[in-house]
Amino acid sequence: METITDFFNVEIFSFNDNSLSIFDLTSIIVIIIITKLVLWIISKALFNKKKLHKLDEGSAFALFQIIKYLIWIIAITLMLESLGIKVTFLLAGSAALLVGVGLGLQQTFNDMLSGIILLFEHSVKVGDILEIDGDRVIIQEIGLRTSKGMNVRQIVVIIPNSLITTNKVINWSHQTQKTLFKIDIGVAYSSDVNLVIKKLEESAIEHLEFSECEFKEVRFVNFGNSSIDFELFFYSKNIFTIEKVKSDIRKIIYRKFNEHKITIPFRQMDLHVKSRDMLDLDVRK
Repeated sequence: METITDFFNVEIFSFNDNSLSIFDLTSIIVIIIITKLVLWIISKALFNKKKLHKLDEGSAFALFQIIKYLIWIIAITLMLESLGIKVTFLLAGSAALLVGVGLGLQQTFNDMLSGIILLFEHSVKVGDILEIDGDRVIIQEIGLRTSKGMNVRQIVVIIPNSLITTNKVINWSHQTQKTLFKIDIGVAYSSDVNLVIKKLEESAIEHLEFSECEFKEVRFVNFGNSSIDFELFFYSKNIFTIEKVKSDIRKIIYRKFNEHKITIPFRQMDLHVKSRDMLDLDVRK
């Protein structure tokens, strides 16, 4: 027994009055193993598919992130205590340093605080579709400082959490019903208005009958500078890929317009040219 005790008391490293023994190193390893085991058990319990009807995936992920951070804080505190480092004295002694670091990392702390707010508030969850600065992304992970999402071009986007909490963000996933979308179309002034409306309706119905969308109406909205303008309205639940739906409808519209000789005009601009004599006359005035 004494041999085992002597073995664990062997010093591996020493510096001034501090030393690291085999016992201290073993304690740290045991704490890390127990921490990872506890997190694994909690993860299995939270993400159990049989229990997800009580807690959706986004809420389960947010709850797990909060628990993980708390457990690791406790684990790190225990590891420092096992090394003989008093955490309270450490914080008190480094107060001035922490103030300086805090000023330098103000934005980082802001992002971290925003991450905690997101995890507790559940205003944004994993799987939500957000529109941020004109870019539509589906949230894949909410971290303490940043969140990760994928946009419609299949590009991974790293988003600082403060951008979500402080800016105007559209959460399309909070929409419980179908969302109304529109497509703008302009045709030449010589076009038959009733024929244009009929072909727009046919184009929408031809595409939407094969998708999870619903046609609403076509409106004659304006007399434009070079065209008469229409708007085609339809409902859709398929928010994340709505631009592809619009593209497919535009293809059908373009085909039907060509078949019926309906012209989509180029933008026009009137240019007034004055002769030199007219310019001299204006100057004299």
